[in-house]
Amino acid sequence: MPAVVVVGAQWGDEGKGKVVDLLTEHADIVARYQGGNNAGHTVVVDGHKTILHLVPSGVLHPGKVCVIGNGVVIDPAALITEIDELRQRGFLSQDELLKISDRAHLIMPYHRAIDLARERLRGEGRIGTTGRGIGPTYEDKMARIGIRFADFCDEAVFADVLQRIIEEKNSYLRAMLKEKALDFAAILAEYAAFRDRLARYVTDSSVYLHEALAQSKRVLLEGAQGTMLDVDHGTYPYVTSSNTAAGGACSGSGIAPNRISAVIGIAKAYTTRVGSGPFPTELLDELGAKLRQDGDEYGATTGRPRRCGWFDAVVVRTAVRLSGMSGLALTKLDVLTGFKTIRICTAYEFEGRRLHDFPASAAAIRGLQPVYEEVPGWHEPLRGARSLADLPANARAYVHRLEEVTGAPMIMVSVGASRNETILLRNPFD
Repeated sequence: MPAVVVVGAQWGDEGKGKVVDLLTEHADIVARYQGGNNAGHTVVVDGHKTILHLVPSGVLHPGKVCVIGNGVVIDPAALITEIDELRQRGFLSQDELLKISDRAHLIMPYHRAIDLARERLRGEGRIGTTGRGIGPTYEDKMARIGIRFADFCDEAVFADVLQRIIEEKNSYLRAMLKEKALDFAAILAEYAAFRDRLARYVTDSSVYLHEALAQSKRVLLEGAQGTMLDVDHGTYPYVTSSNTAAGGACSGSGIAPNRISAVIGIAKAYTTRVGSGPFPTELLDELGAKLRQDGDEYGATTGRPRRCGWFDAVVVRTAVRLSGMSGLALTKLDVLTGFKTIRICTAYEFEGRRLHDFPASAAAIRGLQPVYEEVPGWHEPLRGARSLADLPANARAYVHRLEEVTGAPMIMVSVGASRNETILLRNPFD
């Protein structure tokens, strides 16, 4: 049975948690394939809000297996806290329901220290990192000095590797970043306790997923952040440290590209962004404040207020192209209720030229002017809608126009935060 990939089509925070939670009903396994605990996925079930950082969003469905793939970087303390909170609520009651890749890399205390110190030294040029050590961990992975769970689970190997690495990191912290050195013995003891808690979940998740697909099980692959934060294709350098587009699903989970049957992009009915970086359609007026207030636009991980703006079709078209999206799930359509008119950015103007694709040049990005078209809004509440026919005419027209300007059909429309406040048009597993 092929796998389905869920990808953010904007700058993250599009509502992937809710969509993954809904699609998990039709899946057997949910696997997270990149990012770390810098991403928070929010799921609301029966009025109870759950924010997940590392465990896949499908965990709220009993009996579903959750996999944290090799492309994820893992803070063991954060993961243990999340597991404990879920277990207190009756989830992950069996160890077999959670699997951690033996090739996933660990976030270490020196990664967090380096992350925070660098951001401090950047001053006004800071990139908006969460300070959780994600970037430095991926750096070590690429520099071939990272620590993987396979080594972490071997007490002697871990001690040897950690001692060699921490000498180098302490030199860098003291000399370059003017920070205090970290204590090897304290870290070794702290991580020994983490090993005792997590070793039971560690396995070769690539082999596990391969065998599951061979047995016709349905696999849902969950990404973090959004396409425009992709380290290669996003608004560099204001990006995350991994590949957020669908191509990262194969490398980050260890399954072959020919096992992917569908890629679903998640997009808000407007656009948001957390942290620094370009945002052509950003609204710095009362309309942006209204979107933030009505949409509860505050970061699930950091609590930071999100920047808000009109729907940017150039951004979403870029995501559709990069990931080969077979459909879009539109979230937070209800937040636009009450706007007399709504704007859609369909292109950009730059130095007298019209651009229909997102440029790579930082100078060009800074000079982009959005080209808008206006459509009429609506005032009727949407949260009771369970089919497109239930939507007001102007809301239906808006959804159809977004299909036209992005080049992708809608498979799902969310009209509220709860699991049941959703219009499902097509099941990607069928």
